Amino acid sequence: MEHNTLHIVGGGMAGSEAAWQAARAGLQVVIHEMRPKVGTFAHKTGNLAELVCSNSFRSDDSEYNAVGLLHWEMRAAGSLIMEMADAHALPAGGALAVDREAFSQGVTERLRALPNVRVETAEITALPGEGSWIIATGPLTSGALARAIQAETGEDSLAFFDAIAPIVYADSIDMSVAWRQSRYDKGETEEERKAYINCPLTREEYEAFIDALLAAEKTEFHEGEDAPYFDGCLPIEVMAERGRETLRHGPMKPVGLTNPHKPEEKPWAVVQLRQDNALGTLYNMVGFQTKMKYGAQKDVFRMIPGLREARFARLGGIHRNSFINSPRLLDEQLRLRSRPNIRFAGQISGVEGYVESAAMGLLAGRLAAAELAGRTLPPPPPVTATGALLTHITGGADAKTFQPMNVNFGLFPPVEGPRGGRRGRRERYKAYTDRAKAAWTSWLQETSPP
Repeated sequence: MEHNTLHIVGGGMAGSEAAWQAARAGLQVVIHEMRPKVGTFAHKTGNLAELVCSNSFRSDDSEYNAVGLLHWEMRAAGSLIMEMADAHALPAGGALAVDREAFSQGVTERLRALPNVRVETAEITALPGEGSWIIATGPLTSGALARAIQAETGEDSLAFFDAIAPIVYADSIDMSVAWRQSRYDKGETEEERKAYINCPLTREEYEAFIDALLAAEKTEFHEGEDAPYFDGCLPIEVMAERGRETLRHGPMKPVGLTNPHKPEEKPWAVVQLRQDNALGTLYNMVGFQTKMKYGAQKDVFRMIPGLREARFARLGGIHRNSFINSPRLLDEQLRLRSRPNIRFAGQISGVEGYVESAAMGLLAGRLAAAELAGRTLPPPPPVTATGALLTHITGGADAKTFQPMNVNFGLFPPVEGPRGGRRGRRERYKAYTDRAKAAWTSWLQETSPP
């Protein structure tokens, strides 16, 4: 095994970013990606960094939003994922959304063009005994490798159910009913202020929709039925079961929107669709993850005004995500305590979301590169977004109740001094991001290769 070679299992968001960071540091990198030879139910191609659940990287506001801050930190660290996201961005108001196919194609081309990166199409079924490795197989880790991890760690598998939303052909949306507008007209350009298509419902239409949603035939799992859902990606049926008004105060909230077709009539609820590709031919139903069976999805979603004649490029679905108990199993270098030649990164390590997964890949790639060069990088400060995530998954969370987590300001140490304390939330968040940016900049400078 070559001493300056890093092996990465999984070519998703985390694996691709880890490969980029390590290759830029001068390592030989081998990405072991089983697709397309061995497929999954969700992936459609063999491209690296293929997006399957959504095309949104969420808020790009780095001053008042934790995920926007994470975007900023990754850009400052030369992230390939963020470079390609920016290159293939779509109008999404204050959010960062990307053209899925162009994004993953861009990541694939950039990595394959590097002379010190090799992609091997093969399934890894066992934990390696030697060499430097990063396991970044994501939530759809193959059964054989998952069993090998379980055998090594002695832990019961932890899992949650995750769901994906349907995608609608734009030309099948009735724009005599629907209209284009970002909530509260967010966005600097006219295109951004009209980034979403909105479908309004009256109270009667909303009630009928909820009735049909609750009565629809659902897909159920029999293995591991007690696995929890991740709260950030709940199926709409689960939300509806929590109360008839839950959706109206969640993904179907009508606030910040005015229907130009009926400006004097306030919608009782609104379904939003977000552009999913650069051509503008596909739109994602925002927040409409579902476990309804395919036939039921078409019937129920066509009850929504504006979608009566909708044609679906992809229907929603539900699958089981797996992750390890990182607070118990990993050290602050993301290494498996029982096998320190192996690091874990991405969703399998217990972070949730595309950006968070890529951020842990970025960190794992840098940590591994330094180690192979004979150095040990200090972990990033916990006051940074990246450091807060790392701290959470490697000891900040209670191992007994550990669940996947998106980045949020609740993971950050409180701000002390005049800008913390009882100040307003907006000012407090700005204090978090100012502190984080200064700390991240210093960390990057201190940990740069000599």
